[in-house]
Amino acid sequence: MTKDWAGSGVDLHLEPASWGGRRRALEDALRQAVRDGRLPRGTRLPSTRALAAELRLSRGTVSAAYDQLVAEGYLATRPGSATEVVGGAYPPTGSCAGAEEPAAPVHDLRPGRPDVSAFPARAWLRATRHVLATSPAEVFGLCDPRGRIELRAALTGYLARTRGVVTTPDLILVTTGFVQALNLLAAVVEGPIAMEDPGHDFYREVVRRTGHDVVPLPVDELGARAETLTSATAAAIVTPAHQYPMGVPLHPRRRHALREWGGLVVEDDYDGEFRYDRQPVGALQGTAPDQVVYFGTTSETLAPALRLAWMAVPRALIGPLTEAKLHADIHTEALGQLVLARLIETHAYDRHVRAARLRYRRRRDLLRARLAAALPDAELPGVAAGLRGLFLLPEAGPGESVLLDACERRGIALRPASPLWHERGRPGLLIGYAAPSERAYPAALDALTEAIAEAGRP
Repeated sequence: MTKDWAGSGVDLHLEPASWGGRRRALEDALRQAVRDGRLPRGTRLPSTRALAAELRLSRGTVSAAYDQLVAEGYLATRPGSATEVVGGAYPPTGSCAGAEEPAAPVHDLRPGRPDVSAFPARAWLRATRHVLATSPAEVFGLCDPRGRIELRAALTGYLARTRGVVTTPDLILVTTGFVQALNLLAAVVEGPIAMEDPGHDFYREVVRRTGHDVVPLPVDELGARAETLTSATAAAIVTPAHQYPMGVPLHPRRRHALREWGGLVVEDDYDGEFRYDRQPVGALQGTAPDQVVYFGTTSETLAPALRLAWMAVPRALIGPLTEAKLHADIHTEALGQLVLARLIETHAYDRHVRAARLRYRRRRDLLRARLAAALPDAELPGVAAGLRGLFLLPEAGPGESVLLDACERRGIALRPASPLWHERGRPGLLIGYAAPSERAYPAALDALTEAIAEAGRP
């Protein structure tokens, strides 16, 4: 009778030795697979009948081999349940072989991280069920490199309504994050790229690794100094709604100067959804859609793990960027796109963002009060929006490294400010107030003020 390999219940690759007894060879093969981790703890083995048929052995031979390894402590059997590996190597943890996972901080005050404990799991589950119940089978196949049309259409309306973005579904490109969007842009732009100074040092390094020269774009109290741009610069990456890290919105005169410059403007709509003490600043893209590439993401509004971001691009760039996306990873994971589209269409996304805005505003107020009491002469600019504050240190007082050491001793994770300048700049701390849960946040602030007090003692 022909063996029906397609119907086997559990796949198990074993190569028993061709010499010696069959039972002994099977025992040795199973034992070695457990020892070297190919069958980690918790693995359920095929039934004796299935494995005997697959290896062309008698069922009694397989039963005897299982019994021997049960006696040796490698396997365990329970009535009515599968035989399971209980000895040998542990299940893989997901980390690279030989690498150690970094220990989670006791108090996570790193900037740019949302409170993932507040992820709208119920709304996401409802939307997922709806998508799975109503979507055709073709959603499980390859999709347009630009992304699912459902999400691109939903984003077109949402961005127009909330950020003043002028676009159409055919001009939106869905990516797996801001870093991929930067890489795609670098693939189609030739020439130096200007980036704000100070600005996000990691993104600066991303652009440099694509082979582009990075030109510092100075920032002052009015935002990026667009008048310093020249025709030799191919593109300028800016954060008009809430400059990173200074927190100032781009002044209308500077917005006009960017448009007059005439080069490609890349608008990172950083913190566009989270504003507290001022009217929302509309997207720069809405005033020059043929000149501005608009970037947005769910990393702060929902969770970084979703890997969902988007670009609204000028018509002249959609072809080259789509081609670059096709060769980067064909397309972004599709089911998450459909779920996000459903959240936007039902306004569940709006409700979540509004609730998060109120929660983060309370945390911002508490952080500002605690820091003002701990170091009255320090500056905390740019907290009218966003998920973090730039804590610039006074000349007389504890230095950046002293404060960082005091924070590290208390298990506090945050970022030094000085690397944010193209040339090492002002000392300070970049403090996020979103990542801890509601319950953990007060303790994190207590630890932070204790670290500041310790660093200030002679």
